[in-house]
Amino acid sequence: MRQFIRIAALAATCLLPLPAAAQGATSFTPQQRAAIVEIIREALRNDPTILEEAIAALQARDMAREREAARGAIVANRDALLNDATLPAKGAERPTATIVEFFDYRCPYCKRMSPVITELLGADRGVRVVLVDIPILGPASVTAARAALAAQRQGKYAEMHDGLMALRGEPTEAAIMQLAGELRLDRDRLRRDMADPAIGQRIEANLRLAQALGVQGTPAYVVGNEVLPGAVGLDQLREAIARSRRAPG
Repeated sequence: MRQFIRIAALAATCLLPLPAAAQGATSFTPQQRAAIVEIIREALRNDPTILEEAIAALQARDMAREREAARGAIVANRDALLNDATLPAKGAERPTATIVEFFDYRCPYCKRMSPVITELLGADRGVRVVLVDIPILGPASVTAARAALAAQRQGKYAEMHDGLMALRGEPTEAAIMQLAGELRLDRDRLRRDMADPAIGQRIEANLRLAQALGVQGTPAYVVGNEVLPGAVGLDQLREAIARSRRAPG
């Protein structure tokens, strides 16, 4: 990219009339612009890596800006992420590291990550996973989210969560009620609680939190001051956990 800038600057300087160059003018005639463009095109033809370097530099800058924006959003919403006792969680009661997972029960990538999270919790007893359901994939996703949060009131959120993640096919009401029976939940109470406006408010709060953090899809993970989008690998999660444990404070 530096070479690209040097070429463009040199071309522009050479094409400026002497008085204009002395005054630092930055406007060019159409003929001068055409000449500059041709010089740049010739440079790119001779060395295409100039453009590759420029694109890579722009991408790195954009990623750095996104990371910084995410870091600021996490700091601003840290209390909601880590200290909301109404959010369901799995793992350590006194964690040395916390993962906040944004998910949807109909998301195939979330389902793929479910055993990864289980393996992580089994291997690292200091990790807690806070589960933030953002049902963005249609009405069936909302039904499943309501069912899991209703099961939480009967002390079986984790079991319903795991069952919905393992479910093949759509999380219809019939499928949910069959799962509820297998978990020995009070199904009449489950139906009533699923319709409770307070559960709808919990889901709306989850969606607002995701929006504040710039989460645009599922799954997504907040670890320390980082947002990890997508179905990341176990090693990537472990590395992020290690960084969060090394961070001051």
